[in-house]
Amino acid sequence: MAQIDRVLRSNIKLRHLQLIVALDQFRHIGRTAEFLAVSQPAVSKMLAEVENLLGVTLFDRSSRGTDPTPGGQSVIRFARSVLAEYERTRDEITAQASGAAGRTRVGAMVVAMPLLLAQAVKALKDRSSQATVLVEEGDLTHLLPKLRLGELDLFVGRLEPGYASPDLIAEALYNEPMVVVVKPGHALTSKRKPAWRDLASVPCVMPPPWASLRVKLEQMFFRHGLQPPGDIIETSSFLALSTFLRERGAAGFMARSVAAQYEREGLVKVLKMTVPIDLPPIGIMTLRGRLLTPVSQQLMECLRSAAPGG
Repeated sequence: MAQIDRVLRSNIKLRHLQLIVALDQFRHIGRTAEFLAVSQPAVSKMLAEVENLLGVTLFDRSSRGTDPTPGGQSVIRFARSVLAEYERTRDEITAQASGAAGRTRVGAMVVAMPLLLAQAVKALKDRSSQATVLVEEGDLTHLLPKLRLGELDLFVGRLEPGYASPDLIAEALYNEPMVVVVKPGHALTSKRKPAWRDLASVPCVMPPPWASLRVKLEQMFFRHGLQPPGDIIETSSFLALSTFLRERGAAGFMARSVAAQYEREGLVKVLKMTVPIDLPPIGIMTLRGRLLTPVSQQLMECLRSAAPGG
């Protein structure tokens, strides 16, 4: 234990951490060497050096590639966290030296992208055009681990209660109901009042199983005496949703304000039916105890102002 503590505090170098993260990303010594612009023997030598320092095997090597050991997974998390803090500090110092406003990294769900986040970023840019915003789109299962590792500064999306945790600070901004969408010209758009039985008879794009909306949608079909559609695609991606609406004539579910925006752009058509489901609010998540950079704090202010009723 004392040896590992000493190594992590003093002996391990930035290049070691970069190697560990690259090996985890590529799971192959040759591709890692190519990415780092060094030889394969140099990668093997550096990995052996780190493992000797720690007294722990970090990766199992085989003809198929490299797989992290349980100890390796712990060190990978440490490496990602340290590198994220390094990049944050570097960007902040560079911004201060150049007079720029700095950089913030945001994880966003589709529900927050076209209106809330777009308006907030515009407001931030109006304050300082040199502020840089990195946006990574995804769902909670993809984005929260990055938030915890420090690879993201904040998360914007639905605050699913099942993902509440003492290490996260959640701030609700507004509620956003769902609507049903199809492609323009779909047969259901000609119905004066489409019903749940109509949805049960066509392919449907549904939220992933982890989303509370998925269970509630299935309950709505049961409530109307129907089985949920058997022909489904599961996704939280707008690109996938719009693709299957267009290519398979599917119906899907989308936040009302997002659907209205895409309807104005001619990408979807909102059906004239209600989806009476209580959903988690749209809001912001940050990691408790992590000091946000000034530009991240400014973006949060812009998000609050851009939210309906803000």
